[in-house]
Amino acid sequence: MALALNKTSLKQRRDQLAMFERFLPSLDLKRQQLIADLQRSKRIQSETENEIETLLDSQRGLFSLLGASEQDLSDLVTIEDRTVTEENVLGVRLPLLGEVRFRVKKYSMLAKPFWVDFLVELLQELALLKLRLQNERTRVGRLNDAVRRITQRVNLFDKVLIPQAEKDIHRIKIHLADTERAAVVRSKIAKSKQSRGELTTRTV
Repeated sequence: MALALNKTSLKQRRDQLAMFERFLPSLDLKRQQLIADLQRSKRIQSETENEIETLLDSQRGLFSLLGASEQDLSDLVTIEDRTVTEENVLGVRLPLLGEVRFRVKKYSMLAKPFWVDFLVELLQELALLKLRLQNERTRVGRLNDAVRRITQRVNLFDKVLIPQAEKDIHRIKIHLADTERAAVVRSKIAKSKQSRGELTTRTV
């Protein structure tokens, strides 16, 4: 659509520019807050991954006893139920891991190895850490998407809409100034011709 080079268009573009400049800071603030939330979730994700790795390394020998036991200890600990809710963070719906309930497989109290009770606790801890990791990975993914979208909007205002509005305003102002100067020149020429005409009439 062609740009109208008149005072009405100038006012419209100035109003749009003012709106863009008012909206951009709040949009950029939201982007910064989302980036901070993303960094926090990434940190929690990394810490949880390290916890899992440390737990597995420190108790590798004990975990290996699962396969070596004469008793069937497969599915010794399973997740019976878990509660996942959502929170709204700046318009982004993020999962919150709530209560987790485990089911422990029944085994003979007389024949069980001495280390089974300790292993149950470790397996529950490991399962909980993995659930937290899964939850945090989901949060990171959604926050990544949100940051990408809002960054695109910030760039649209900062690099496209505002510069274009400023360019249009400058173009309209130059055209109006040129038009005004041309009108002044025409007016002077007309007055000059009129004066010469009056002088000629008097001379005759």
